[in-house]
Amino acid sequence: MKVATDPATELLARLQRLLRWRLWIQEKMQLSEWQVTLLWAALAGFMGCGAALIFQALAEGVHEVLTGTSAGVVESMRQLPWWGCLLVPALGGGAAGLVLHYGQRLTRSQSSTDYMEAIAIGNGRIPVRASLVKCVAALFSIGSGGSIGREGPMVQLAAVVASLVGRWRQFTGPQLRLIVACGASAGIASAYNAPIAGSFFVAEIILGTIAMENLGPLAVSAVVAALTIRVLTSAQVMYQVPGFQLNSPWEMGPYVVLGLVVGSLAPAFLRSLRQAEQFFLSLRLPIGWRLALGGALVGAMAINVPQVCGNGYSVVVQILNGPVVWRVLLGVFACKWLATMASFGSGAPGGVFTPSLFMGASAGYLFGAAVHAVWPTGAADPGAFALVGMGAFLAAASRAPVMAIIMLFEMTLSYDIILPLMLCSVIAYYTAKGIQGSASLYSDALKRKEGETAAPMVPVGRVRELMRPNPPVLAPSARFQEIAQLFLAVRVNNLYVCDPAGGRFLGAVSLHDIKPYLADGNLAGLVLARDILREDFPRIGPSQTLSDALGLFLAHPVERLPVVDPETGGLLGSLSKNDLLLALVERRKPLSAA
Repeated sequence: MKVATDPATELLARLQRLLRWRLWIQEKMQLSEWQVTLLWAALAGFMGCGAALIFQALAEGVHEVLTGTSAGVVESMRQLPWWGCLLVPALGGGAAGLVLHYGQRLTRSQSSTDYMEAIAIGNGRIPVRASLVKCVAALFSIGSGGSIGREGPMVQLAAVVASLVGRWRQFTGPQLRLIVACGASAGIASAYNAPIAGSFFVAEIILGTIAMENLGPLAVSAVVAALTIRVLTSAQVMYQVPGFQLNSPWEMGPYVVLGLVVGSLAPAFLRSLRQAEQFFLSLRLPIGWRLALGGALVGAMAINVPQVCGNGYSVVVQILNGPVVWRVLLGVFACKWLATMASFGSGAPGGVFTPSLFMGASAGYLFGAAVHAVWPTGAADPGAFALVGMGAFLAAASRAPVMAIIMLFEMTLSYDIILPLMLCSVIAYYTAKGIQGSASLYSDALKRKEGETAAPMVPVGRVRELMRPNPPVLAPSARFQEIAQLFLAVRVNNLYVCDPAGGRFLGAVSLHDIKPYLADGNLAGLVLARDILREDFPRIGPSQTLSDALGLFLAHPVERLPVVDPETGGLLGSLSKNDLLLALVERRKPLSAA
């Protein structure tokens, strides 16, 4: 005969079993907030990679519609008649301008925050509509053969997706900035199949620090993105290069000179882009006509030099695998420089990261050919100088030599090139820094935004600025069933107990403190929150400094501290150790580190 059981008793028994499982998982796996952050970073990497792949497919579709062929940008321009070379980039630029013009009407209530601003000086919130408008415009400028890279909108989309995830989970400011940085890292890893360089790109250029609190999640996000790319596509090493061999230490001499040359060229390249931007703005043309003019200039050069179209990837592959006629390359180098000025200066949305690699490869090959003509054994393969020149130019232009060295290694997997690459990149970096200071590919825009921002979000010094409101609380009279349900509903290890009348903080109930009651249903049915709360639980005031909070976290093994009003004793919120460490890392870097 089956004995009827009390529903309340059955519910209590079920809750006890669930709590025992949760305690077992916690004790075995020891999931901290940092480990949970890594899980969110992995999700940001996966979703960011998906957004980047969608943009890449759409850009290729736009290119096929405009040119009538699915061939590469350079090859398709070579197949078009002269009027087609002139018309396609002009139409693409005009279409991009119209998208930006009419898109501004839809985004008047939104700022133009990009991912770098959101991470470095913002609060991690990236406007979705404004970002989509820019990315749609970029589809036309890139798909029509503009001399611009696709990495910019790919990274922006990946960062937008990550920002949406963080806002959905109601992350705090430091957490939201970090998850957006993870999205940007995934975008770079997706664009270049270079997860390590993607991590260091964000850490070195945008965050200004390679502390593990930041670098760890960035690496996880980038690795997940790279794995996703390799599963969904046939992505391999970006640049297949022939073997390189350093026969004599004396061969390092020309690389020293190459570092000086490239380190001088990079500031001139950046300065020319800014001057082109000022020139197009001085014309006072509507944005649609301005972008159409920039596209027409690129198309005019493409009639005789189709290599100026696109980001230059296919030409770089030819340079690295040589041989190349240096006179032809010199003409292409000059025209590509002018074409990039036309696209960037007119305001075509996109990136100049990959065009910078083109400039470095061309300059390196031309220098290597010159050395080979004078000293054949000192530069047996000018292609090696092209490879080193890519990294050196990128290091000088971005002011991030570590990222540049890692990226070139990842994109080529050529270990033998490491010694000259490291030497040349460092020399180019210091040469460019001596000529132009800290100005880089990305610093000017951030500095302008810093000047426009009245209250930067990065520097924090008081607990109230990192406090999370509305932590889960219990009344002192809460029964074990209510305690168990709340522990299962929220992922915290301590529940705060407050006086229901005035909200005064009384103490905390720890998940481990209820362990003795999980095996005895009768005893659990009698226990109340006031019976097992810890009145001596550490707490902190809202006006105390972050150094005070760090001292409390070091003294007590807890992941969160209750923030309590010192006068009334009321519970105001909670402070997460994760948020505190991220904020302290941010305070160690200069605001304009990027």
